[in-house]
Amino acid sequence: MPIDPYLVLLLGTVGLAALLPARGAGADVASGASTGAIAFLFFLYGARLSTREAMDGVRHWRLHVTVLACTFVVFPLLGLASRGLVPVFLTDPLYQGLLFLTLVPSTIQSSIAFTSVARGNVPAAICAGSFSSLAGIVVTPLLAAALLGSGGGGFSADSVVRIVLQLLVPFVAGQVLRRWIGGFVARHKKALGLVDRGSILLVVYTAFSEGVVQGIWHQVSPVRLAGLLVVEAVLLAVMLALTWYGAKGLGFGREDRIAIQFAGSKKSLAAGLPMASVLFGAHASLAVLPLMLFHQTQLMVCAVIAKRRSHDPQAVPPGESADPARTAVGTASRSG
Repeated sequence: MPIDPYLVLLLGTVGLAALLPARGAGADVASGASTGAIAFLFFLYGARLSTREAMDGVRHWRLHVTVLACTFVVFPLLGLASRGLVPVFLTDPLYQGLLFLTLVPSTIQSSIAFTSVARGNVPAAICAGSFSSLAGIVVTPLLAAALLGSGGGGFSADSVVRIVLQLLVPFVAGQVLRRWIGGFVARHKKALGLVDRGSILLVVYTAFSEGVVQGIWHQVSPVRLAGLLVVEAVLLAVMLALTWYGAKGLGFGREDRIAIQFAGSKKSLAAGLPMASVLFGAHASLAVLPLMLFHQTQLMVCAVIAKRRSHDPQAVPPGESADPARTAVGTASRSG
């Protein structure tokens, strides 16, 4: 079961914010830097997305519609249903965070990695993850406006403007400039990946600093955290079952079902953290806690499932080893 090294860094950042939160002028500097980091993140997302690759994937439209429906319809419906767990299992702020988790787009890297390990349709997983991330830039804020309302940190027309300026405009700028900077971005993928992850750490530090200063962590007890973990484990189990057996009922073959299961049951930590910072503002720390926990849970569970799927008799051609490449598992440990 892979323990995501980046999640360890995220938890370390949360610990730093708890011990040394940004206050006063330092908080203003951190907030401004966080805003710039979010805009730069989405600029890079736009510069990386290959329009040609996305268009090539349109041919398998039934699979992509299925993944999008799981991500932005089924997941949110289950999130709304979890309202009945307040206040027995969840506090209202934790429920808001859980509901936000269900609105976030799917992952790209880990969906591809686990699909590869399980010997599924990797090109479909690539396109499905890319489509989900692209759609999430618009769909996630709209769903948040409709479902979270004032509970989402005071969602208003102001929030819409911030989303457009911080997320959509940089993304479109990246797409427009991709013709000239795409090669540079591809050549320096590793270095820019470090910038990506460093930017998200800054976003997390700023969000959790605000939470510590406001004293909101007194609202979360170990019992509530345990309840949240149980709820998320059930949520993941339901989505894994629905994507696998639902895809079978829709007539998809084994390789496509694998891509649908891994792309349709996952949520992206990398996309969700900066979005939460924009949508929830000072309340972002509690909002992203359910997403961080779900991220690690999905990695561990999907690693086991992918390994088992790789040993299915129909997955292994005669004379070929059933042991999948370990590099794919390494890819899966990245935040997606």
